Amino acid sequence: MKKHFLSLCIVIGTMAFAQSTDGPRFGVKAGGNLSNISGSDTKSKVGFYVGAFVNVPISDALSLQPEVVYSQQGTKAKGDYEMATYTIKNMQQNLDYINVPVMVRYNATPEFYLEAGPEFGLLVNARAKGDINGQTYKVNNKDSLRTFNFGAGIGLGYKLTPNIGINARYVAGLTEIAKINLGDSSKNTNLQLGMSYSF
Repeated sequence: MKKHFLSLCIVIGTMAFAQSTDGPRFGVKAGGNLSNISGSDTKSKVGFYVGAFVNVPISDALSLQPEVVYSQQGTKAKGDYEMATYTIKNMQQNLDYINVPVMVRYNATPEFYLEAGPEFGLLVNARAKGDINGQTYKVNNKDSLRTFNFGAGIGLGYKLTPNIGINARYVAGLTEIAKINLGDSSKNTNLQLGMSYSF
C-alpha cells in the first residue's frame, strides 16, 4: 500500500511540475521605427517593422527570445544642398533589413519585463532618394553599403493580456554601414514601438 501511495505521489508531483512549467511560445509582432544613421547632418526617419518570435523560458524570471524581423530603417538629411547649378532637397536613405535579435528577457512582474541582447542584421535593399532641381531621383546604392550589420538592443514591455503585449526597444548599431569611411561615423540607430501577439 505504501508503494502504491508513493508511486501516486510521484505521478501527481510530476504532472503538477509539467503543468506549472511553461513551454516555448510562438508569436508575431509589428510596429513603428524611428531610425537614423549617426552623423551631424541627419535626422530621424519613420518606418515600420513586422516579424515573428519564439519565447523560451529559462526560469520563472528569465527567458530567451530569438526573433526574425523585417525592418524599414534609414535617415533623412536635415537641410537642402547647393552644388554648382544643382539644388538638392528632401534627401533620404532607405534601408531594408532582415534583423535577427536574440533578447534575454527578465520578468520583473508577471506583466512587466525588461530585455537586452544582440541584433544581427542582413541588408536586403538600399535606396537613396532626393529632389534635384525639382525632379525626383531614386538610386539603388546597396553596393556601397555593408551587407552585415550588428547592434545591441535594450527594451521593456508590458503584457496587456496573456496573449497581447506592447513593447519599446532601442537598438544601437555597433558596426559601420558604409564600405568606405570618409571620416564621418555611419552607424544605425533605431527606436521601436509596437505590439505583439503570442499564440
